[in-house]
Amino acid sequence: MQIINDKGADVEIIEYLKTPPTESELKEILKKLGINAKDLLRKGETIFKEKYKGNEFTEDEWIKIMIENPTLIERPIVVKGDKAVLGRPPENVKKLV
Repeated sequence: MQIINDKGADVEIIEYLKTPPTESELKEILKKLGINAKDLLRKGETIFKEKYKGNEFTEDEWIKIMIENPTLIERPIVVKGDKAVLGRPPENVKKLV
């Protein structure tokens, strides 16, 4: 957030723990990030380790899993226009703004 504030950047911050994305929103975010759903997972989360680790799912199934369990979505995600970046490491945000 500090990088965004310092740059005065016009970006959209998605607080999906408060308001989980819809299926279409998550697909759009993935498209802007240029990654697959599996690459957006927080694999260190307990729920991932207990329920999903070692299992194979389709792209759509991973998306549904993340919508049902938004804590599994890597964060933060910063979106600007038709591009998006993961905010970790913070240097990624500098590339966008």
